[in-house]
Amino acid sequence: MLTRFFKARNWLLISLTAVLVLAQIWMDIRIPEYMEAITDSFLLEDTDTVIQNGWAMIGCALVSLLLSVMAGFVLANMSASVGKNIRTELFDKVQSFSVADIDRFSAASLITRSTNDVTQIQNFIARGLQATIKCPILAVWAISKIYGSSIEWTAVTVAGIAVLVVVMSISLHYARKRFEKIQWLTDDVNRETREIIDGIRVIRAFNAEEHQEGKFAKANDNLLENNLSAARIMAPTMPIAQSMMNFVTIGIYWVGMSLIAAASLEETQLLLFSDMIVFTSYATMVLSAFMQVFGILRMLPRTTVGIRRVEEVVDTVPGIRDGDKTEGPETGTVEFRNVSFSYPDSSSKVLEGISFSVGKGETLAIIGTTGSGKTTLVNLIARFYDAAEGEVLVDGLDVKEYTLKSLRTRLGYVSQSAIIFSGSVGMNVNYGYGSEGRTEEDVWRALRIAQAEDFVSELPDKEQSVISQHGKNLSGGQKQRVSIARALCRSPEILILDDTFSALDYKTDFELRSSLRREMEGVTKIIVAQRVGTIMDADEILVLDRGRIVGKGKHRDLLRSCPEYYELAASQNAAEAVRWRKKPNAKAESSLPEGKRAE
Repeated sequence: MLTRFFKARNWLLISLTAVLVLAQIWMDIRIPEYMEAITDSFLLEDTDTVIQNGWAMIGCALVSLLLSVMAGFVLANMSASVGKNIRTELFDKVQSFSVADIDRFSAASLITRSTNDVTQIQNFIARGLQATIKCPILAVWAISKIYGSSIEWTAVTVAGIAVLVVVMSISLHYARKRFEKIQWLTDDVNRETREIIDGIRVIRAFNAEEHQEGKFAKANDNLLENNLSAARIMAPTMPIAQSMMNFVTIGIYWVGMSLIAAASLEETQLLLFSDMIVFTSYATMVLSAFMQVFGILRMLPRTTVGIRRVEEVVDTVPGIRDGDKTEGPETGTVEFRNVSFSYPDSSSKVLEGISFSVGKGETLAIIGTTGSGKTTLVNLIARFYDAAEGEVLVDGLDVKEYTLKSLRTRLGYVSQSAIIFSGSVGMNVNYGYGSEGRTEEDVWRALRIAQAEDFVSELPDKEQSVISQHGKNLSGGQKQRVSIARALCRSPEILILDDTFSALDYKTDFELRSSLRREMEGVTKIIVAQRVGTIMDADEILVLDRGRIVGKGKHRDLLRSCPEYYELAASQNAAEAVRWRKKPNAKAESSLPEGKRAE
């Protein structure tokens, strides 16, 4: 699973690490051989040989240390590189997701997967890969060195290994599920943290700090309890493993003492003593290799979960697939043909049987009560979602046939909530594909049409003034005007304004609409609004109610023919609601109470 994120450079670094580790193992294996020579020379009182082999053993130890440091450095470099590859692939994949795909994972989980999960993978590569290469080779090499030695010493070593394997297996069996849960519980902590940060003003306004602290504490306590449970299970394993090395050493010496005592010749006793020292060194290497394997296995559950969570994102097929067309037979037109839509995992339809068309340069307004499907309708034009039934056409071609880039290049989209990025005003206005081809004049023209020129000119550095994340240093109306200027700056064929006048005062609202009519005459405009006054002069108005079109026409006609539109107008004290509404007939009027007739 992990190697799919390796590039050619990473494989080269792994090969280099393998060479370094093999050289290190060779040095480690040489040390007991020098120890055997030193022991024999010491017993024979050959001081020169003792000193010579002693320096050689020290040299092997130092070279082994240097090789280990070099291998660690190479793996650290490689793990950072692989982490970058994973994060890049995750980011690219999330960029291709539809809104429904992102909702399925949740923003908090996607953040955890690109940070915490990737960190677990990097740690495994940096710390575990060297041991993964080294331990099996070292264990096999060391075992080959002691193969054929005393059966008693071998039995002691095998018994020690058996105890280690049993302890490891039991511990990992009970701790594995807890290690796997850590990543998912971290998602919950991130989710609560993100919610608190995003909603800090509301939390303080309602004195709800204790409530939010309780929600965060619950998620945090679940993560803590899971970690403590895993720690309690794993806590005895390392002391047992380390003690087992001492017990094996004691067992080898105990058995060796019996064997030496039973030998009749002094030369045989000296030979057995030398063999015992060497065997102990090799047995320690074998046990050490098993302990390092245990360390790898301890890291493996979280790493495996991290890789699977990363792969779950990377392997997800986006719900919105690219078409292959870049041009349509028309320009600036939008048409819905019997379109219906329902959100994933929802049985009720948000839109049903929607049909209308907008010609080039025309203005279509969409109005309706909250939850009537206005935003969903315009989201289908930009293919944030795909229609379940019917067709959505832009420039005479079904939006599903366009490449996403070519479709969205035609659109100037302003979302319901003004999205502002950290950076300068100019960067926020001259944003996205084609920004390198636009000039400062284009930026100021867009600001002027969006009625943002005055307040931007008063900023300390004008269009170079820095906006904080989410536009926290701008008012709601200023953020809306900057986001409108962003859509205008790219000179779109079709301009979609999703309730982007809500934070504007009536004077600015009127001036902005007048500027749009004057400056963007050939641009098709689709305006979602709550105010009747904002859409009165549209070429056509759609009235939505519970996902259906209940009225279609111009302002004056709808006042007469569409009760839902009249009620919206009347509720907003629009004088036209009274002026253009047909009077009820005399019979109906006489049946009303006097107070209602006055109304």
